[in-house]
Amino acid sequence: MGGLRELAEPFVVSGPAGVAVRTRFKCLTPGDEKVLRLVGAHLGTLASRDLKTRCRDGLEHSADTWAGRKRELTPLSSSRWAGSITKASHDQWALARRSQLAHVQNLEAGIRTIAHRLSLSVGQKGSKGAPGGYRSRQEWHAKARRLHVLEDRLAAERADREAGLVHVVRGGKRLARTRHHLHAARLTEAQWRQRWEAERWFCQADGESGKRYGNETIRVTPGGEVSIKLPAPLAHLANAGHGRYVLGCRVTFPHRGTEWADRVEANRAVAYRIHLDVGRDSWYLTASWQIPPTPTIPIRAALAEGVIGVDMNADHLAAWRLDVHGNPTGAPRRFFYDLSGTREHRDAQVRHALTRLLHWARACGVKAIAVEDLDFAAEKTREKHGRRKRFRQVISGMPTGRLRARLTSMADQTGIAIIAVDPAYTSRWGAQHWQKPLTSSNRKATRHDAAAVAIGRRAQGHPVRRRTAPPPHDQRDRAGHRTVQAEPGVPGREGTRPRVPGPRTRSVPPGRGANAGDQNAQHRSGRSAEHGTHFCSVIRNGSA
Repeated sequence: MGGLRELAEPFVVSGPAGVAVRTRFKCLTPGDEKVLRLVGAHLGTLASRDLKTRCRDGLEHSADTWAGRKRELTPLSSSRWAGSITKASHDQWALARRSQLAHVQNLEAGIRTIAHRLSLSVGQKGSKGAPGGYRSRQEWHAKARRLHVLEDRLAAERADREAGLVHVVRGGKRLARTRHHLHAARLTEAQWRQRWEAERWFCQADGESGKRYGNETIRVTPGGEVSIKLPAPLAHLANAGHGRYVLGCRVTFPHRGTEWADRVEANRAVAYRIHLDVGRDSWYLTASWQIPPTPTIPIRAALAEGVIGVDMNADHLAAWRLDVHGNPTGAPRRFFYDLSGTREHRDAQVRHALTRLLHWARACGVKAIAVEDLDFAAEKTREKHGRRKRFRQVISGMPTGRLRARLTSMADQTGIAIIAVDPAYTSRWGAQHWQKPLTSSNRKATRHDAAAVAIGRRAQGHPVRRRTAPPPHDQRDRAGHRTVQAEPGVPGREGTRPRVPGPRTRSVPPGRGANAGDQNAQHRSGRSAEHGTHFCSVIRNGSA
């Protein structure tokens, strides 16, 4: 066990700190769409210009420079539009800065791995915790060249980070690269251009508590009327007072609509974003607001009714219910999803699988779901897994962070706690100790089902290894004791065995005999009858 890393303690995941709901604009007039396009394009141009300025400031950014950028944007939009644009630029720069640090750490990990493997002899086998040498001189030479490439990239990234330089693409780098592969994306240049412009539009406003309906820029009344404060150059398009444009349709929020209505009626802050889905040719309104995080309950209270262990895989969730003692009950459940296709399709598949999981948990009466605290940030590099390209693609496609965030948010409304456990060895130990015992003539347990049991037991504080059957009677000295014994402090460990109906031996009925309630007289681990020197010598000499 010396080579195994120390396992982290399970913990209850904190609840969400915010809410976002979306609805679709129905029956927009051509005039409404024209105004929305003009507003989005105008503010998008200002946002691109402001982001360029923010990136140029780099580490020299301060409150004064932020205020100066806002003053420059105010005459071209409004004070509140300028505040939303500058805040969005700052958040995007900060996100790029964090991504840059993660990229630097990834390059450093790859360089360490390649340098270690190059230092070994060709063909040298690796250990359990470290990879071995490369398999051929050709591969060794190729990796030596790659090492120089990674070192050059690392030097460039470190120089950019020290200078505060980040690289950001408004509209997304993936969509920008799609411009050079229109045939593979099955898009024409006009279709790509339409998507590119829509992604670069800007039409979002932060909420303000105490203001009318929680937002002065994009205002939605409790009755669903939407009005927009037009930027100064577009004020001539207003159809209401104070330079506002009122859309001809009304909106409703099917999800959390009552909660949203309570906030706007109380004039509490609600942020809004209007965006166009080019693929569906539909306009959407997203409302978001902050909520106080739900207090986390003690882990023992969450586990009072048992737990459901969940093992996440590339195409399904494997789940198994465990009772309070860590024993799997019932049959395993699998919730399948398809992670191919568009982002919206993948997100819908994940939400559908999690919905079925939560419905099953509520039907079982379980108040806790155990998941692995997965993070593949440092586990999907080609340097770590080498030729295992398919495996890298699998773990890269698993939405671990999004799944746990989705599960936490959805479970918060059902009163089910999410417990995160250390993912180390769950699949290996689950298959080793649980896959065969859980397989029967009419049920074949998979490695993923066994891993779900291991995850649930780890959340409950039990060891993954199952309690094995006792050795055959009168063969204790040869067969040994149980491979898993109860801890010394477990209540009832030294208690009298319960009386079981039916004969236990050929001569003495159950519950009878001189030693029925005397644990010292029975050969059990940790008792003086077994470990006494005189008694052991008598047994060996055969004179007992």
